[in-house]
Amino acid sequence: MEVVESGFKETEIGLIPEDWEVVRLGEVFKITQKPKNLKLENYNLIPFIPMENIGFGTFNPKYVMKNPKDISSGTYFEKGDLLLAKITPSFENGKQSIVNDIPIEFGIATTEVIPLKQTEKSLISYLFHYLLKPEFRKYLALKMEGSTGRKRLPKEVLFNSLIPLPPLEEQKAIADILSTVQNAIEKTEKVIDATKQLKKSIMKHLFTYGAVAVDEIDKVKLKESEIGLIPEHWEVVKLGEVFKITQKPKNLKLENYNLIPFIPMENIGFGTFNPKYVMKNPKDISSGTYFEKGDLLLAKITPSFENGKQSIVDDIPKEFGIATTEVIPIKQTEKSLISYLFHYLLKPEFRKYLASKMEGSTGRKRLPKEVLFNTLIPLPPLDEQQKIANILTTIDQKIQAEEKKKEALENLFRTLLNNLMTGKVRVKIF
Repeated sequence: MEVVESGFKETEIGLIPEDWEVVRLGEVFKITQKPKNLKLENYNLIPFIPMENIGFGTFNPKYVMKNPKDISSGTYFEKGDLLLAKITPSFENGKQSIVNDIPIEFGIATTEVIPLKQTEKSLISYLFHYLLKPEFRKYLALKMEGSTGRKRLPKEVLFNSLIPLPPLEEQKAIADILSTVQNAIEKTEKVIDATKQLKKSIMKHLFTYGAVAVDEIDKVKLKESEIGLIPEHWEVVKLGEVFKITQKPKNLKLENYNLIPFIPMENIGFGTFNPKYVMKNPKDISSGTYFEKGDLLLAKITPSFENGKQSIVDDIPKEFGIATTEVIPIKQTEKSLISYLFHYLLKPEFRKYLASKMEGSTGRKRLPKEVLFNTLIPLPPLDEQQKIANILTTIDQKIQAEEKKKEALENLFRTLLNNLMTGKVRVKIF
């Protein structure tokens, strides 16, 4: 005999609070229908929302105002509706948005959405969040129909699916809590995006004028060089003249060590420091790239290189380690700082130039070491290299701090989503 928790009842969808109902989604939500007497041609411009503007669980997607003559097909929706993507992979990825911010009471969206409206027993904001539950989304995804790559979620399947339905007041409280966390996530994303844009501008400034204030750039004497304008006192050198590839010492025998730090490609971040490592027995390392503490590991294979995969390794328990074969281990010299090169390699124009020099078949292209080490770079004096690196590292630390905050908020959202939607955590209604 199964024991049911006090205050809960066993239902077709599992344990839920005793005062909740189990209903078919279509009993408490409905599809928005275009009124028969509404003629689009009577309007000069109509809000239109294409699929690419619908976010992954977001509010108020961007719209464009279109002349009705330019809308050949689409899905009618009204202000306040939830637009749920129904086609693969948009549905599985969580594409859905509630639309409140449009200048008229209705609009037209892509044909690949289902427009959902609340009723007197339901709130669309509650359904919005319930549809983000991974288990429910996965269940619906299994019911999609059609050919591979063009599968769609039938409206009948959606509307016949069972969902838990709390009282209206609790629906609102649940939605409000989850929306608060979502808003915090979105604000954090905006801070991250803005900081990344700031970094791009500052990089352009630093690698053209050096570590000087914007209002002092007129004091910097520039010279024309093979790679463009740079300060007069900087050099232009081949990368291989001031940096070198780390080589494994001939007398080093890995079998003399019990465990060695190993870094696979998936642990190397997109312009990060100290990637995670695993300690491996030398017998379990069939191949790899030798590197030493302080080295920069630069991914050389597509798409990892183009995406900016590279890391400086300082935090390992030994003076050396082994990484994936698909990296180039780079070390500084007496004329250079690895932290300076780390940031210069992230310059979009420089990365794009190197990407154009990659060799090999499609999908397996690699950056040859010779190409990298023969490429010209600007070289400031060591103290300026340090200043430039410090400025950009400070910005990186800000980005990383915000990304950690975002990750923590996303984990909180997932926990709350599960607990609130199952009634494990109840919201006190005042």
